[in-house]
Amino acid sequence: MKFRAKINDVGCLNHFTRVVNTITKLTKTCVLRLTVDNMYFVLSGKVANGGVSMWCELLQVNFFEEYQLEGVSADANEICLEVAPENLSRALKTAQNAKSVKIKLTKKHGPCLTLAAELPSLSSINRIVTHDIPVDIIPKRLWHDFKEPTVPDFDVSIYLPPLKTMKSVVDRMKNLSNYLVVEANMNGEMNLKIETDLVSVTTHFKDLGNPPWGDNASQSQSQSRDAEAMAHARVDIRKLQQFLMGQQVNPNKSMCNIVDKRIIHLILLQEDVSLQYFIPAVA
Repeated sequence: MKFRAKINDVGCLNHFTRVVNTITKLTKTCVLRLTVDNMYFVLSGKVANGGVSMWCELLQVNFFEEYQLEGVSADANEICLEVAPENLSRALKTAQNAKSVKIKLTKKHGPCLTLAAELPSLSSINRIVTHDIPVDIIPKRLWHDFKEPTVPDFDVSIYLPPLKTMKSVVDRMKNLSNYLVVEANMNGEMNLKIETDLVSVTTHFKDLGNPPWGDNASQSQSQSRDAEAMAHARVDIRKLQQFLMGQQVNPNKSMCNIVDKRIIHLILLQEDVSLQYFIPAVA
């Protein structure tokens, strides 16, 4: 197995850093899946057991000037690594003004992602700062847990309100309850609700719009619903707040699919990056 990549453009480096910082806010450990065309950050939580899951996809050609990969075998040309994104984020902080950054799979005391940043210097001698980030190589027999999740058969799909606005609402509601009800309909309406024995608070959003998903099962399922009918899911407010706090991707589109009483599926789309986040409902 071999992996080597290089970033020369400061804009690409800053963009990649923002993506890694976002992942760092969402999870302490995740799987970095490397393929010929893409780089993925994957958190494969068992939603049925109350865990969140995440799928973040980067098109490598939009970030790296050089990108070379030799996977496990010819018929399985990819590499899966378990990594602590915070370690990668720390290494990238030291490379903010770097002329170039190289990332390479190496073997030191154990497998590592070695990040070498060439920093500007007043002299003719280049300064290279190197970080060795420990990783665990995931064997091929476990890869089935890290494939792209299928879009669930949702009851309602809706565009999200501005994420900063949504974050400020959720931050205030967190002081009132540990749980939040997210509900929406196919008429572009979304409500965020807190209901306890002492207080009931609802924030209403209107005219958000509903994404066109094409002719698939979920679309026909949502179209057969009364447009005014609300689908809802009660979720752990901390998990939603964590998602909103970590967002540094600056998406062009942000959406939410709701499977009634089961799950909310949050999607952020940007030209180079897509991020999916699944939060299970609680009773």
